[in-house]
Amino acid sequence: MTTIEAAAGRDDPHHLGHDWESPYIQHTLGHAERGLASKRIITAFGFWIFLVSDIIMFSALFATYAVLVGNTAGGPSGRELFNLRNAGLETAFLLVSSFTCGIASIGARAHSGSWFYGAMAATFVFGAAFLSIEVREFASMVAQGAGPTRSAFLSAFFTLVGCHGLHITAGLLWLLTMMAQVFAKGYRPDILRRMLCFSLFWHALDIIWVAIFTVVYLMGLAQ
Repeated sequence: MTTIEAAAGRDDPHHLGHDWESPYIQHTLGHAERGLASKRIITAFGFWIFLVSDIIMFSALFATYAVLVGNTAGGPSGRELFNLRNAGLETAFLLVSSFTCGIASIGARAHSGSWFYGAMAATFVFGAAFLSIEVREFASMVAQGAGPTRSAFLSAFFTLVGCHGLHITAGLLWLLTMMAQVFAKGYRPDILRRMLCFSLFWHALDIIWVAIFTVVYLMGLAQ
């Protein structure tokens, strides 16, 4: 018996008003279930298109940075500005937040409130810690006269790293929204689909940051 049949069977346990063997009923049920499956497929397909477009945008920003990294206009370079300890802390916070986000996804699928809310709260804390370090780094660079208008190198740096930071900010707001939706509506299938999309988004930001850490900070300090 399908999910729809079971739901209707609870309302009419003796099947007095329905003939489930009827071809018309079977066709209607099949059509409804295909509609639910199609909705899941469309949601997943649309979100993957969004992720791919975002990755293409970051690829363009990486290419721009690679072209402009040497154009310091007589100003400071990455070797003089970057703090590897802070960048390493940012990386650690984001990697751990990716792990806790995975735990939250497992908790959501298991309908476990303690695992879901606890792991989502931890993800938010680690993401906020990452952002706080990044904001302090930007403020320190601007205070030294190394703002985004100082050189083409710094313009590319602030654009690339700042764009990632804006994505983290959006992700934290999305995280709070997901917690509120689960609290208000429970673990409905549409909520779980949104949670899956959020997890993919957060893990993608983690991967992009690893690329930024390698290309911008490690290679910048090695130059």
